[in-house]
Amino acid sequence: MTIEEHALEKLGWGPPFQEAWGSRASEGEEPARIAADYGVEYVLYSARGDLRATVPGRLRMAIRKGESVRPVVGDWVSFEPRLQEGTSVIQAVLPRRTQLARKAAGRADEEQVVAANVDSVFLVSALTRDLNPRRLERYLALAWDSGAQPVLVLTKADLCEDVVAARDNIVQLAPEVPLHVVSSVTGEGLDALWQYIGGNRTVALIGSSGVGKSTLINRLVGAARMVVGEVREDDKGRHTTTHRELFVLPQGGLVIDTPGMRELGLMENEEGVRTAFTDIEELAARCRFNDCRHEKEPGCAVRQAAQDGRLAPERLENFHKLAREVARLERQYEPQAQARARQDTKKAPRAFNDSQKKRGR
Repeated sequence: MTIEEHALEKLGWGPPFQEAWGSRASEGEEPARIAADYGVEYVLYSARGDLRATVPGRLRMAIRKGESVRPVVGDWVSFEPRLQEGTSVIQAVLPRRTQLARKAAGRADEEQVVAANVDSVFLVSALTRDLNPRRLERYLALAWDSGAQPVLVLTKADLCEDVVAARDNIVQLAPEVPLHVVSSVTGEGLDALWQYIGGNRTVALIGSSGVGKSTLINRLVGAARMVVGEVREDDKGRHTTTHRELFVLPQGGLVIDTPGMRELGLMENEEGVRTAFTDIEELAARCRFNDCRHEKEPGCAVRQAAQDGRLAPERLENFHKLAREVARLERQYEPQAQARARQDTKKAPRAFNDSQKKRGR
């Protein structure tokens, strides 16, 4: 293994990216990973070290047209180093293995990718008044849609009077999802998190402000890399992380921190919701009607379970809420997608004729 390959491997480089790189690499370009996104400028981790980078007008136009994706933290990209100018230029984004995405605010059919090429997603919540099972259900749906492994991480165990009761309440949401109780103050439970990070794997942390993501990263990194805000009297943390950033850990592995997200809009994919509510899906198999919506239909096994205490009514209510949200997005997205398809169909003959003229035919 060359020095360059070893440096890239520590950043999460592997066969899928090597294969994609081999099929598109151009002379003078090199691979790198997006470490930080500042909107108009990026920081890259590469075999050369840390570099500043920008996106050229050609790629920005392709992104606006939907012909390319916008680079985000965690992406592997092909870049052209321009060391004399003190910068580099991103030329292309390599295909993603996974992507953690939410609905962009105010746009029915547009997603906002939070992080790319993530192996596991730590769904972080504090064992304080912030602990909200309904919000964690939404996080779980988002994580399952990403293609990465969700992991529930309950922080601030040192501030919780009854850790066992709180843990038992959350574990019922998704018994098949790993759950860890940790304290960044005492160090409790932190060692168990390394199983998801070792081997140069990448973990993204999501959760609302004040749940202890930055403090947790500082413990994993082994230094005060992240600014930690105080917690207000109402138990809501002050927003400290303002952008997404990728950290390479001294022991190996990578962690992506994200700004606090109290609300996460789902995209038009119901599979994540189904996977986040597998208990309801299993109950639904015993409903009288195959297309039961678990509302007013007779013989509904799901509503019966909620009535006799086998299923929390709040969980069923949240399932309906998220399912309606996805269905609404699908209804909004379909006509817009059809309109774009008609537009593309009209453009195709014109584009073909233009290309023929350029070739002199």
